[in-house]
Amino acid sequence: MRFITDFGEILLSTVMDVMPIAAILFGFQIVILRRPIPHLKRVLNGFALVILGLALFLLGLEEALFPIGKLMASQLTDPAFLGIKTVPGGVAQVHWSTYLWVYVFAAAIGFSSTIAEPSLLAVALKAQQVSGGSVGATGLRMAVAIGVAFGIALGAFRIVTGTPLHYYIITGYIIVIIQTLYCPKPIIALAYDSGGVTTSTVTVPLVAALGLGLSTNIPGRNPMLDGFGLIAFASLFPIMAVMGYAQIGEWYATRNADKT
Repeated sequence: MRFITDFGEILLSTVMDVMPIAAILFGFQIVILRRPIPHLKRVLNGFALVILGLALFLLGLEEALFPIGKLMASQLTDPAFLGIKTVPGGVAQVHWSTYLWVYVFAAAIGFSSTIAEPSLLAVALKAQQVSGGSVGATGLRMAVAIGVAFGIALGAFRIVTGTPLHYYIITGYIIVIIQTLYCPKPIIALAYDSGGVTTSTVTVPLVAALGLGLSTNIPGRNPMLDGFGLIAFASLFPIMAVMGYAQIGEWYATRNADKT
């Protein structure tokens, strides 16, 4: 019964969220363009499927992805699992290296969720198609996934140590600016887009749940101050990874050309 009630509330909320989009599309078609909507029945069926799919997806987030992300963070930071002795008043401060499995899990979840990201797959296939195969879809997805994995692991390290977020973001964008000056020009726009598509349906819920779970369970961390920011790492480091991938490929091709 609770499942049906929750789904009904989420479905109603989804309808309210989608209605402005439908109003703009239908309004421009009818009022501005003054043309009938082609295949109206198919369009309406599509909107219904979108609403149903979004509602089921949001319900899945609430029932599965968010809880399991927080649960894994809680288990990985459990003093019993880490072998940390409790002291009166809580847990003693420990060295950052004690949380090694947290970084491994963060990197693994970042890599796997990015590989499964449908928006990244769509961009990679289009890039391969437009470039005539010079940009491989598999290579691009792997580069982005490695960037996200490193970024999420570094973000988890930031939460553990309590280091200010802006230190990492400012340094990261300085590196991106320097890379942009030396990166092959056809790759720059694709690299920036690759950073954006990682923050989508699969990656964001897991990463957000991980960050909130870590900041809740690590002593001295505040969920509002430390729980957010991992998604910024998931957007920044893929840009660096894709441009680095292109720069290494260009260097390798130039090296082989010089040998011949």
